[in-house]
Amino acid sequence: MRRVGGGAVLRILLASPATTDRLCSPLETEGRLSCRNGQLVVLNAWRWANGTQGYEGQLPKYRRYVINHEVGHALGYPHVPCPGSGLPAPVMLQQTIGLEGCLPNPWPAAVDLR
Repeated sequence: MRRVGGGAVLRILLASPATTDRLCSPLETEGRLSCRNGQLVVLNAWRWANGTQGYEGQLPKYRRYVINHEVGHALGYPHVPCPGSGLPAPVMLQQTIGLEGCLPNPWPAAVDLR
């Protein structure tokens, strides 16, 4: 991937919760979630500033995760479950909502976090 001046296939936006809700519709983001909708990856500014419980004290890692997760959707990847308690979370797990027993992991290729 590379940044281009125009005609992009994918556009990443940081948006207010209200704008995120509008741009992500019909997905219900409830003012707190991010999304991929068509060619848009919409990152919720509230979540960008506050992170999530699973990444407490690790805001840069959370930001890396949410970009990788939403761009993963743009590349065609669906949500996946935690593969097992104590294992690194797949980037396509909805880590913003919860870790399901996995360890937070912002990278598409899981690394051993133990």
